[in-house]
Amino acid sequence: MTFRPLHDRILVRRVEAEEKTAGGIIIPDNAKEKPMEGEVIAVGPGARDEAGQLHPLDVSVGDRILFGKWSGTEIRLNGEDLLIMKESDVLGIVEVTASMKKAA
Repeated sequence: MTFRPLHDRILVRRVEAEEKTAGGIIIPDNAKEKPMEGEVIAVGPGARDEAGQLHPLDVSVGDRILFGKWSGTEIRLNGEDLLIMKESDVLGIVEVTASMKKAA
């Protein structure tokens, strides 16, 4: 099954958080919070203004984004838990620099 968001909506897959703290303590599943970071899987064509002009979205497929704790609507698609949200729910795009990629 495929899914295509409409208007200014995006489909997001949550990025799993670390299971250990910096000090090495393992966090149990029931104490973990849902991650507020995700990867954009699909985007709609954009929003229309009052004149009918289409404004494309600032996010694109593959972007890593940050969003609010209560943002979006959770859905299950092809056995995977995903979020549908409006672009306005996105707080920012996470950009990984080359130096950070080498450190990882």
